[in-house]
Amino acid sequence: QVQLVESGGGLVQAGGSLKLSCTASGSIVSIITMAWYRQAPGKQRELVALIGGVGTTNYADSAKGRFTISRDMAKRAVYLQMNSLNPEDTAVYFCYAIISTGGVGRAYWGQGAQVTVSS
Repeated sequence: QVQLVESGGGLVQAGGSLKLSCTASGSIVSIITMAWYRQAPGKQRELVALIGGVGTTNYADSAKGRFTISRDMAKRAVYLQMNSLNPEDTAVYFCYAIISTGGVGRAYWGQGAQVTVSS
């Protein structure tokens, strides 16, 4: 069984920074892709940033220049450094990964971390 556990959410003032962390555990053979999604109240879940196996990254337009995704493969972890936060960034942030436990990779989600940005 695979689990993704996020940490680092919280309350921050506009213009501030937060760093989210997510660690994968379980019977993992390989982690193919890791990403961060977010879901604001009344809105659909959206991709924030993604990092592939060779380190290639992709960002939502709203995250470019402010957020940085990184991963530590040895720790099976992915991070999201968020700078210059604004109230529109308020959402539940979910860790996402495509993980193989020996066969074809499948998608896994973390439980979510609340990020609240006050104006």
